Amino acid sequence: MAAAAAPLAAAPATKGSLREDLTCPICCDLFREPVMLGCMHHFCKPCISRYWRTTHGPVTCPQCRKEFTCKQFQTNYLVAAMVEKVRASTSHTYIQNLEKQLRETLENHCLRREDLSNSIRKEKDKMETIKRLGADLQARVRGEFGALRQILHDEETRMLEQLRREQEEELEKVQHHLEAIKLAMREVEENMRVLEEASATTENIVLTELPQLRQCPQVDSAPELDTNAFSSKYLAPLQYITWRKMFKSLKPGPSPLTFDVDTAHPSIRVSRDKTVAVEYDSVTWHTDNNKRFLQCVNILASQGFYSGRHYWEVEVGTKPKWDMGVASEAVDRHSRIKLSPERGYWTLRLRNRNEYSAGTQPWTRLQLSSSPRRLGVFVDCEERWVSFYNADDMSLIYSYTNGPRGKVFPFFSPCISGSSQEPQPIRLLHYPPVAMSG
Repeated sequence: MAAAAAPLAAAPATKGSLREDLTCPICCDLFREPVMLGCMHHFCKPCISRYWRTTHGPVTCPQCRKEFTCKQFQTNYLVAAMVEKVRASTSHTYIQNLEKQLRETLENHCLRREDLSNSIRKEKDKMETIKRLGADLQARVRGEFGALRQILHDEETRMLEQLRREQEEELEKVQHHLEAIKLAMREVEENMRVLEEASATTENIVLTELPQLRQCPQVDSAPELDTNAFSSKYLAPLQYITWRKMFKSLKPGPSPLTFDVDTAHPSIRVSRDKTVAVEYDSVTWHTDNNKRFLQCVNILASQGFYSGRHYWEVEVGTKPKWDMGVASEAVDRHSRIKLSPERGYWTLRLRNRNEYSAGTQPWTRLQLSSSPRRLGVFVDCEERWVSFYNADDMSLIYSYTNGPRGKVFPFFSPCISGSSQEPQPIRLLHYPPVAMSG
């Protein structure tokens, strides 16, 4: 406020100087009907008239004493207007209004400064939140990829150790056979020495019998080295094999869901393995139970979740419409209701082949760069997140950040396409871990 005080302090001095210039030298008050004499000095008309009436002899200017031949003056309308402005600006009412405006303007600036200070504080809090959230997310990303690296490291270590053992076993076999050959070689060389010595003495001595020779050990034929068998498992597509093995270590790994036939609306037919669901115009009557949807063409999975993180994938192909997501265990299954979180549904929907929406009320329209043929659904029960992904490239489609409480079930509505073509199914995708030997 100190910077604003200087201009305000300067204003009275300016007004005071102007007031002096507009003050009559005779009455020492602001001009009333200001008139100008020939000498350019100004006076109040009543004041100069009264002054000249009391003067004997030639009329003069009360200020410069210049004599005039007659009593003449000229009304100065410009000075009169200036006097009125000064008189109005120095009135008590005007000053009160000005002071009121000053107080109100100051109060408005104080409130504005307080609003700006609050905005600055909020923005700084946002920055701290972003930094803290970013640090937490970085730690989570490092943890997730660290777990994957650990899986790969453990698999690499296991495979290298297996290769080392098999290599040592093959080397040991060859080494054992090599030792047997070397022993047989020594025995043969010793017999050759004995025979050579006996041959050398036959010139002086008649040889009556062969010298005593050592029994040469029999050497088995060398074991065959099947290089193809030895190297085939290590020349295999190791990345693909390891990728398949990783499924059982993923957290969460893809959940192998199955449809709960007891929840299926009567127009939904489920395959024998409970992984394919199709909606037909005709109705198939099932045994009545409290779990079955009777008004809405819906179906749930048999597997429910109330804790942990879970992920599953659904193949929707080129179906022109469907609903997908999760539903609370306690949803109303016998009435026709709109899907919304308030009703216990967290869903994604498709209509008319390319109109995607999140199941809020009202619907939240979504713009997708491509139509997914496979959908991924992720649920974090503790964080209450429900997210939908294009499983073809794992791009995020939509997330609910205020998800369900309590137990939830994967939810599906296959929806009739409305055309004369054969109804298209929805299919639960399974990625069972492959049992690998070794």
